Amino acid sequence: MCKKRFILILSIFTVLSIAISACQPAADSPDAASEGGGLMCIIVPGVENPFFGSEQKIAAAKAEELGYETLKLVHDDDANKELELIENCIAKDAVAIILDNAGADASIAAIQKAKDAGIPSFLIDREITQEGIAVSQIVSNNYQGATLVAEEFARLMGEEGKYIELTGRDTDTNAHVRSQGYHDILDALPDMEMVAQQTANWDQDEAFTVIESLLQSHSDIKGVICGNDTMALGAQAALDAAGLGDDVFVAGFDGSDDVNESMLAGKIDVGGLQPVAEMAIQAVIQADQYIRTGSTGKPEKQSVDMVLLTPENACMYTEYAPNGKTSCP
Repeated sequence: MCKKRFILILSIFTVLSIAISACQPAADSPDAASEGGGLMCIIVPGVENPFFGSEQKIAAAKAEELGYETLKLVHDDDANKELELIENCIAKDAVAIILDNAGADASIAAIQKAKDAGIPSFLIDREITQEGIAVSQIVSNNYQGATLVAEEFARLMGEEGKYIELTGRDTDTNAHVRSQGYHDILDALPDMEMVAQQTANWDQDEAFTVIESLLQSHSDIKGVICGNDTMALGAQAALDAAGLGDDVFVAGFDGSDDVNESMLAGKIDVGGLQPVAEMAIQAVIQADQYIRTGSTGKPEKQSVDMVLLTPENACMYTEYAPNGKTSCP
């Protein structure tokens, strides 16, 4: 009798356990995940560069639209400062970090620290050299964009003549990828001659100084091709100061409003549009999706194609995104 009663009680307990389990959502199901909200840190190199300023502003606006608080921070391309900022975000219980990182190798430890603290990171613009630490790495197709720019630069120069290349910060993977894209096109043209290659570290003032110095021994150049727009603006200013502004072709890379306006004014000649708005918005959307469901539904490495910018279409883009115009005056 006792044995039958024990079996009956055990059976009832088993049925109840199954019923309770059926009513509870699985740990990795959308119903069990967070409803979103909380603090989202948005960290960029420096807002004095309109590229980074725009991506931070656009990302913050999207995050706030989705119901998050935002903390906008700047690491100034200093990996130690970046680590301190990420530690600050950890201390503030951030739910996600949107990051344009300080270095392909140097930022790995900070991103790993965030991951270990349970805070997912979503990288935009710059990659790191290790996978499996950030949830997403969303970047422009820098190589594709660089080949487009180099082809137009060569066409403008008639595929012949001397030119200078200004490269970006050596610790940034993008600097190397863009330069490689340029050279895969330009080195195949026997009458194109690079007479100098020097970094200006993405900086406008430094680009002015570098070109000003190089012109002392290379005043016969026909073109300057730059790894980003701020360096192109500095190069153009140096050429103008030397009285060569209308004689030398200048290529940029980013799609900033300043360079677009320069193109329309007949100064800088060609550039590549990085889809900053799209990358920033996608990073926040994917962060929100991950917070809510535990997955973005996308691969970690994501690449977005670039657009060739010339005086014929420069007016069609504002803040790195199409503005609705279909032609330029």
